[in-house]
Amino acid sequence: MTDNKKKLVNIAILLAFITITYNAIEGIISVYFGTSDNTLALLGFGVDSFVEVISGIGIAHMVLRMKFEEVVNRDKLEIISLRITGTSFYLLTAGLIFGGTINIIENSSPETTVVGIIIALISLFTMYLLIKYKLLVGNKLNSAAIIADANCTKTCFNLSIVLLVSSGLYEIFKINYFDVLGSFVIAYFAFKEGKEAFEKAKSEKINPSCNC
Repeated sequence: MTDNKKKLVNIAILLAFITITYNAIEGIISVYFGTSDNTLALLGFGVDSFVEVISGIGIAHMVLRMKFEEVVNRDKLEIISLRITGTSFYLLTAGLIFGGTINIIENSSPETTVVGIIIALISLFTMYLLIKYKLLVGNKLNSAAIIADANCTKTCFNLSIVLLVSSGLYEIFKINYFDVLGSFVIAYFAFKEGKEAFEKAKSEKINPSCNC
């Protein structure tokens, strides 16, 4: 491996661990304020961040392997990580649908969604930078694994948009259905990610479209 390639792989490893760390911190803050402020969209967003940590561990392991070998296929640990990720996303989907339904029946409203707006804005900025640099490194290394990781990070970017819109609309109009709708959209993305995770686990070959 050339010195330039080693440098790029080390950058990819750093980006993977930054993603894990950021999602863990984001998850803790989002779940705390989602619970205390009674906002289901923020709570779901936070739990999704924790699931992304599980996915990120599998991705970090995969990128670390690049230091010692060319990574074309997933190993057993990465496949197990995908299955755990898929199951977690399905559980999140069910929880959000159930919680949203209860909120509609009980006409429950968030106390505030200001924190959700702030977290969404920070997440949008962070995910944009991570996507940009992961694609840059992935293309320079011609690595399907890193490009797939970058494309999966786009889902986090999209979820941040959902959280920002639903939280913003609630804060303006104070209509609880905006928060519930946001949680249902997050549930849709969670279901989609869960399905993709199980599909990826069935195939050892890495597809650059997504690896989460």
